[in-house]
Amino acid sequence: MDVLSSRILLRPSDLDRSRRFYRDLLGLAVYREFGPPDDPGLVFFLGQGLLEVSGHAADPPGRSVMIWIQVRDIHAEHARLAAAGVPIAREPVAEPWGLIEMWIEDPDGIRIVLVEVPADHPLRRDSRPALPPGRRTACGIERAPPKTRWSSICPVCGMRVRP
Repeated sequence: MDVLSSRILLRPSDLDRSRRFYRDLLGLAVYREFGPPDDPGLVFFLGQGLLEVSGHAADPPGRSVMIWIQVRDIHAEHARLAAAGVPIAREPVAEPWGLIEMWIEDPDGIRIVLVEVPADHPLRRDSRPALPPGRRTACGIERAPPKTRWSSICPVCGMRVRP
């Protein structure tokens, strides 16, 4: 399978209420808006993925559907969301696997797991060996070729190099 793009699709029971929840309360950035101007669907940036909130659900959501969102500071998000009136399903807890998780739910009961990855967690460590001395980029280019428009960007790996 050659995956070019992907997104999570949510069909809420009340589209306007869910748009307000994801856009205004959670503060997700809008990638695009589509459909009728008076009742548009929205696609939100969700880290490296996308979340589409559009249409209307005929049935309640399944309890096995969850959205996992990594945040920088779980305690700041807890305070912000609680102050905004978002019901907190579970306070921030340090899990046995090393992550700090907090649970909230969207207006249709979809569980949203907010996660902070502590600085010492294996997900934060770069297991690649350090670059050898004098090496400026992962691909090995130390200086950009002369007389190019992108002379400060490596054409192979995109890292900044000395002009």
